[in-house]
Amino acid sequence: MSKKKILLKGIAASPGIAEGKVKILHSPADNEKMFQGDILVASETTPEYMPAIFKAKAIVTDSGGILSHPAIVSRELRIPGVVGTFKATKILKDGMEVIVDGVKGIIFSKAN
Repeated sequence: MSKKKILLKGIAASPGIAEGKVKILHSPADNEKMFQGDILVASETTPEYMPAIFKAKAIVTDSGGILSHPAIVSRELRIPGVVGTFKATKILKDGMEVIVDGVKGIIFSKAN
């Protein structure tokens, strides 16, 4: 098995592993850009992001801790969550294929 490249580390907020395409949302006005199975990447989330969150396979945020909105919602929805990466919205790009490890708090490149 090939070793995947680590792109980011953060706080493991909700267990599980998900693969998908990154969709960066800069505000709730971007909710319509999310497709079912995308990886939601945002600076932070609020309840206004819920339409996009319901489509997400995983959530990754720049800020937040174990009790932040994205952490709580990802656990409630039983999807992987990684928060507190500090730079997910800068490192990750729309359409990038990634693997989100919500157990270890790591985002990997899906490409070898």
